[in-house]
Amino acid sequence: MSENKMSEKGQTVFKEETAEQESVGSQKMKTSTGLEENIAGLLSYVFGAITGVIFLILEKDNRFIRFHALQSTLTFVVLLIFNFILTAIPIIGWLIGLLIAPIGFILWIVLMVKAYQGKWFKLPVIGEIAMNQMKKGNG
Repeated sequence: MSENKMSEKGQTVFKEETAEQESVGSQKMKTSTGLEENIAGLLSYVFGAITGVIFLILEKDNRFIRFHALQSTLTFVVLLIFNFILTAIPIIGWLIGLLIAPIGFILWIVLMVKAYQGKWFKLPVIGEIAMNQMKKGNG
């Protein structure tokens, strides 16, 4: 007989998932910054590309932090360039820029929350670029 449990929300939680979540939650991954990896991951998004670059420089060992720092840097540099180009286009560019601003804000919040939760949340294009850089060892 299976030892699966019911969660508070009425969902079946398998024994393997529970053990994996407990082991992930109880592990404190080593970081060269002295911070817990989820805190450092969150902080790499706080001031966009600036904190992304700071954590890329400071963190030498932890791939989770380096991934989020690289994704933060790439994401916010792309948003900055895109915004700069849109401001050069009268009226239509300004209107599109006004639509992009709240989307960028929501993206910023989501990325910080996912990093704090300890998830390797990859954006469709930029996340893949960041992950490929991590695999090459350059990130």
